[in-house]
Amino acid sequence: MASTIRCDIVSAEHEIFHGEAEMIVVTGEMGELGIAPRHAPLITRLKPGKVVVTQPGGDTLDFAISGGILEVQPQLVTILADTAVRAQDIDEAAVRAAKEEAERALANKDPKMSAEEAQTQLAMSIAQLSALERLRKNLKH
Repeated sequence: MASTIRCDIVSAEHEIFHGEAEMIVVTGEMGELGIAPRHAPLITRLKPGKVVVTQPGGDTLDFAISGGILEVQPQLVTILADTAVRAQDIDEAAVRAAKEEAERALANKDPKMSAEEAQTQLAMSIAQLSALERLRKNLKH
């Protein structure tokens, strides 16, 4: 019985992660999904949120994505993300500024951004800030 599954996380810009995983947790449209080796084949859309990859040995890698597609095959999990960033690569000041800009736009105080763009930016900002919080929490242990 396989104890790992290959995981590829790819964005429009480049490959973010390629490696073996014991578990992958993603934010699907209907809620969180946990993918382990021998998971049933699946294709679903992902909403802005987290991807947590548990590697052999228990180390976790944390990513924030802006949405995309998850495909689970017998030996491979592929996450095709619109945009994806590793938690340790997130610029907290820039993310907080983007979140404030999106909140202003949603309150109709910033006509430069549509409501849909603002909602997308706000969701990605929240996902990135959550990834930072999880990273800091894991570093304290």
